[in-house]
Amino acid sequence: MKFESVGLLVEGEVAMVALGRALGGECGDSAVIFLQGDLGAGKTTFTRGFLSGKGFIGAVKSPTFTLVEDYVVANQRIYHFDLYRLTSAEELEFMGIRDFFHTGSICLVEWPERGVGYLPEPDLRISFLYESAGARRLQLHAGTAEGRRMLASLKDKDSPGSHSA
Repeated sequence: MKFESVGLLVEGEVAMVALGRALGGECGDSAVIFLQGDLGAGKTTFTRGFLSGKGFIGAVKSPTFTLVEDYVVANQRIYHFDLYRLTSAEELEFMGIRDFFHTGSICLVEWPERGVGYLPEPDLRISFLYESAGARRLQLHAGTAEGRRMLASLKDKDSPGSHSA
């Protein structure tokens, strides 16, 4: 069965990390994942869990001021972008954005709407919406076969603190 979209209610930071860890564990060697939502919605918390699911041990910083943080896990490159501070999508061309998106890399992109025209289509697009204090409603949309595979893996598991919405 192929899933194009999944809605989840995620309650608390521990559950957000667990969801990220579950998706990170299921993600293949190459993927582009867009993370959309307001400031403080849980995008970097999700990324921390995702990196843990890929086997990363260590601190995960928000790349708000550096634009990108580079992680290497078992010889695999994982890039975490935060495009919030871009003044123009054209800036991505100057930083060589296309060099990051290649087979064998995983790219998690916060604020992808600021890079329109310079970013590839995502395998998975995750929207983070405030539900209540500590709870977030996530909408996950698959754009490729890899994205659908990751969504199907979520359907097979029930992440702690999250449930279908």
